[in-house]
Amino acid sequence: MLRQYELVDLVKSYDPDADEDALNRAYVFAMKKHGAQLRASGDPYYSHPVEVAGILTKFKLDCASVIAGLLHDTVEDTDTTVEEVRQLFGDQVASLVDGLTKLAMIEQKSTYTKQAENFRKLLLAMSEDIRVLLIKLADRLHNMRTLHFLAPEKRTRIARETLDIYAPLAERIGMQEVKSELEELAFCELYKEAHDSIIARLNFLREQGSNLVPKIIEALKKDMEDNGVKCQVTGREKTPYSIWRKMQQKN
Repeated sequence: MLRQYELVDLVKSYDPDADEDALNRAYVFAMKKHGAQLRASGDPYYSHPVEVAGILTKFKLDCASVIAGLLHDTVEDTDTTVEEVRQLFGDQVASLVDGLTKLAMIEQKSTYTKQAENFRKLLLAMSEDIRVLLIKLADRLHNMRTLHFLAPEKRTRIARETLDIYAPLAERIGMQEVKSELEELAFCELYKEAHDSIIARLNFLREQGSNLVPKIIEALKKDMEDNGVKCQVTGREKTPYSIWRKMQQKN
């Protein structure tokens, strides 16, 4: 778990004017409010909002968003009120936390299975501030990374929800890396045999020297240079989930 000073240093590394005092107060506030609550892993519950805040620093989100990440479960899971958050951390943070609390309420009540697209539209419509969705995705990402601590039936439900709703939502708002990781984590949970089979096959192909991406990149770069075109050529291997999905679509 990120320590208090480590989190502050991460934020200030890309936002030198960040409110260090507010970040420190939010960190301590989250720890005190979640108190003795535990996660399924046995870790203190406050480790979750701290890790969510850490993910948000990788998105290079502003100070208010990181503070909201630290506080995102306080209104839902403790005796904290939105008004208390407002008094301590200001209108902007309170608005973000309030939006996250409302999304959590919708998530709990939703029969999303047959209405995933409508639910995604509802999430987008409700989030007047895109930062609410970014914090929600960070929250989901950390929950997926620690999914193995939950009971099997709960893991299956959360993984399916992630694949049907949150990965497409991440793609919709341009968070490609988040989308890919959410898909991979859900794929491994829902279709572990297929996932492991594709991983094994990819490893075999790499050992056989069949990674064609670098060769194609070099060939394209040479063609471009020969024709006087200055450019950067990049490529990547398809993810196991993307490979499996194409196999399903193409039968």
